[in-house]
This record gives sequence, C-alpha cells and structure tokens, in this order.
Amino acid sequence: MKQFNNISLRNRIFIAMTLLVFLATILIIGLTIYQYGEQTKDYNISRFGRKEESLKKEIAIQLNQRTNIPVNPQNLAVIFEKAIYEMAFVHNLEISIYDLKGKLLKTSVSLGDNDTFSKNLTANQVLELKENVDSRIFEIIESEKINIENSFTYVLDSKGDKIGILKLKFNQDNTAQESELSEFLARLIVVNFFIFLIAIMLAYFLSSYITRSIKNISDKMKRTRLNERNEKIVLNSAGAEIEILVDGYNHMIDELEESAVKLARSEREQAWREMAKQIAHEIKNPLTPMRLSVQSFERRFDQNDPKVKEKVKEYSDTLIQQIDVMSSIATAFSDFAKMPIQRKEKIEIIGVIKMALDIFNEDYVFYSPMGKELFAILDKTQLIRIVTNLIKNAT
Repeated sequence: MKQFNNISLRNRIFIAMTLLVFLATILIIGLTIYQYGEQTKDYNISRFGRKEESLKKEIAIQLNQRTNIPVNPQNLAVIFEKAIYEMAFVHNLEISIYDLKGKLLKTSVSLGDNDTFSKNLTANQVLELKENVDSRIFEIIESEKINIENSFTYVLDSKGDKIGILKLKFNQDNTAQESELSEFLARLIVVNFFIFLIAIMLAYFLSSYITRSIKNISDKMKRTRLNERNEKIVLNSAGAEIEILVDGYNHMIDELEESAVKLARSEREQAWREMAKQIAHEIKNPLTPMRLSVQSFERRFDQNDPKVKEKVKEYSDTLIQQIDVMSSIATAFSDFAKMPIQRKEKIEIIGVIKMALDIFNEDYVFYSPMGKELFAILDKTQLIRIVTNLIKNAT
C-alpha cells in the first residue's frame, strides 16, 4: 500500500482503469460459463420433459387403442412386450415398467450388457413417489462427460387408476455442449483481448487528460505567494470536479489578495507607529535637557556679570545645536523615516562632547577627558544625539 501511494496520480488512474477492465473481462467470462451451463441444464430438462410427455401419450394410446389384452398390472409386461423397444428407439430413452410395489415387469435395457442396472425399485423410491404431490420424481446425476436424467411416474389406465410405475432414463452427453462452449469462449477471449487493448489506450489518454488539468492547478499552487500578484487558473474544458477545484483555488486567490492588502496596510500602520515612537523618543531626548538648561540659565543669569555675553553666546550655541538635532529628525521624518544622511567632517570630539553636556546641570553629569584635544572624521549631529541619548537613558 505504501508503494502504491508513491505512484503518481496519472499512473494510479491508469492502473486502476486497467485493473477494472481486466476484472470486468474475467467477470464476463465467468458469468458466460455459468449462464451457458444453466441454460444448457434448463434446455436438457425441458427436452427431457417433452420426451416424457410424448412417451406417456404413446403409452396411453398403446393401453387404450392398440391392445385387446385387459389392462391391469399383471398384463403390462405382455402389453409392452414389443412396443417398449420401439418407443425407446424413437425417443432415445431407456424405459422400464414396474408394478406398484417396485418389481420390474419390462425394460428396454439389455440386462446382460448392463450389470449396473437395478432390477427392482427400492422401498424408499416407491414411498417417495407415492408421497410426492405431483406423483413424479425427477433427478439428475451429474458427471464430467455424461449427465444421467431419471424420472419416475405412474402408468394410468383409461379410468386414471394407477396400474404401474414408469421409469425413464436419458444419458445426456455433454461433449457437444462443452465443445460449443469452448469455441464461444475462445471467440469471447479474442474479442475481450482487443477490448482490453483499446481500454488500455483509452485509460492512458484519459489519465493524461485528467492529470494535465490537475498538474496545471498544482503548478499554479506552487507559484502562489502572499506578497506577489498571483494568476487565476483558466481551463477551457474540464470535468465538473476539476471546475469545482479551480473555482475554489480562484476564490482562494481573491481572498489571498484581500489578505495581502490588509497585511500591507497593517504593516504600514505598524511601521508608522514604530517610527512615531522613535521620532517621539528622539525629540524628547533633546527637549528635556533644553528645558532644564533654560530653567538653570534663568536662575543663574546675572546681567552684571562681566562674562555675561560669553555665557549667553555659549548658551545660545548649545540650544542652536540641539535645535539642529531636532530639525534633522524632523527632516528625516518628512523623508519617510529615513535617517539623516551622514555628513562626515573632521571635528574635535572633546569640545563637541563638552558642548553637548552643557545643557545638563546635574552634579552627577561630568566629563573627564584624558587629553585636551581629539580629532576624528565623524557626523557632528549624530555624535551629539548619541551623547544626549546616553545621558538621558542613564538618568
């Protein structure tokens, strides 16, 4: 069974249809043999019945018209002394006449040549005939070549009284019937052989036709993708079952496209949410220290301080730097969440970091560089954002 499951659908259909035709051929041959045998048997029984009826009429004529001897059980042997042989020859039957107790009175069989012939009837045979509603017993003894047909009935006089028992025996030779059956089967096998060949070819082409549509559907399903536009299946001619499958696939493609649109919309919305969170985070980072810096400058501002201009200038540069950071973020947001293009230049890192830290007035925020100057090629704006984020996240 496992090996059969590994066979392709086309080969499965081909094998199944071939086996079906083969089994149908075997069934036809078997049914033919059985039907022929039954018909032959019915024909032989019917023919024996006609022979029996015809013989009984001749016996009645013999008893009532062709003899002057009184008709009684004692005279049956004399009445049919010669007539029994003529009737046996004409009807090709073995005829035996018994008295009502089963004792043999006259027979057409040569007893010297037939050692198996039973001279008298058994008590059971006499009793069975007596108890039978139709006053008749019919039996068939079957063998390979010859079927023996026997019948037992009563011999009646002109008044309808029983005066004896009539036994008829016919040896049915089946050789001719078997020869006819063999010839018929030979012709039938030849015809079915050609039918079998035609059925194999039809099964091959039919399986190819069926699987071609299924293979087309299978190929379309293999190429189906969620994030791509999928083609529907269009078949010019297909069976009802294949059309149902195609309609189901095309309906699935429609639902898949709707799901893809919904998924894309959902992904865009999710991307906008994530970008909005990131933008809010990036904007809040410089806003908080700017607010603290303004409050601190407001508290410490002394207009009489001789260095007031320098402090205002330093404070303004710090705010402008943070404002530039926010501006670059806004520009990136307007460019659909793209990060600002890096503008690398040679900068003095220690000075830029100190400038970025000027907006933090907390005592625990301090910077102790190991040297006085440190130059590198970096993006000044991104470096300030990094320092601001680090301090804000640490706080």
